[in-house]
Amino acid sequence: MTRRDAANARASTSSPDVDAFANPQHATNFYRNLARGAPPSALALLSDKAFANGFSGAIAGTVAATVVCPLDVLKTRLQVSAATTGTTEYLSTYGALRRIVRHEGARGLYRGLGPTVAALLPNWGVYFSTYGALKRIFIADANHFAHILAAAGAGAATIFVTNPLWVAKTRLQVQHSHALASAMPKRVPYTSTINALTRMMREEGLKGLYSGFGPSLIGIAHVIIQFPLYESIKVELAREREVAVNKIEPIDLMVASAIAKMIASTLTYPHEVIRSHMHVHGLGPFSGIGALVRRIYLEGGVAAFYRGCATNLIRTTPAAAITFTSFELVSREIEKLVAAAREDD
Repeated sequence: MTRRDAANARASTSSPDVDAFANPQHATNFYRNLARGAPPSALALLSDKAFANGFSGAIAGTVAATVVCPLDVLKTRLQVSAATTGTTEYLSTYGALRRIVRHEGARGLYRGLGPTVAALLPNWGVYFSTYGALKRIFIADANHFAHILAAAGAGAATIFVTNPLWVAKTRLQVQHSHALASAMPKRVPYTSTINALTRMMREEGLKGLYSGFGPSLIGIAHVIIQFPLYESIKVELAREREVAVNKIEPIDLMVASAIAKMIASTLTYPHEVIRSHMHVHGLGPFSGIGALVRRIYLEGGVAAFYRGCATNLIRTTPAAAITFTSFELVSREIEKLVAAAREDD
């Protein structure tokens, strides 16, 4: 048998999964078979663009959050330590991660992952669904102002729905820190996400659940910058590659999302520091913002508002790349599945 014959033989016995994507017709058949095996109720939900966007966003966000959780824990502790403790324990990324593992074990790197994952379905679901809906309403000529309006509206809706979960996440991330203990309110440690939410509601009411809501609304500037920039970079990359925007490669999606996230995060970072302090101390949605800003400035100057920014960039850049790339890819697969199901009708 010649080498060519051997190669042909191997090709003819290749796995169905590999072969399904090697030929357009085979790929079409693959999605048709998948659609035929899916429950009609699931296909009906996936056919709804808002639900499909939310589902894709939740999957993408879960993957990203799990990967970068250790850096998220560190970022939060850096933010809180900067203006309250004067400690140097959390002032370097490498040293801080080592100390967390030494004192709390590997589990310490994943504190707050529960409420983060719990928030992802409503967070990305509300965000991408609202963003997509508003984008379809506002975009008649695909101008940047329409992207800004869509991003702002989606951001406000998301913050309102998920704020209590982010307060729980922040408190769970910092409550076991020895370095921050002297500056933290004296509370019995929360044992879980549900425990944190129920106790906050019972002990502090809506004031506790919506602590930091004001800075979060200010943080809408983040998405107002990020999403239009992301869309613009995608358009430019598609133009350079001479392809449609929805056909650009995953690596280009990663580049677009990473650049947009890095710029937006740097410009709007101070609101995160303020928000973290409000979450921890339960200051309420708006009360105490002015006094807190003055205290942070007096204790550390302008630099205090950027404590943890480097760690945040290390965290958010790959997180954004993973999230947006996963979102686009999952969305495309859902569209193929829905299209195949419609062809069979």
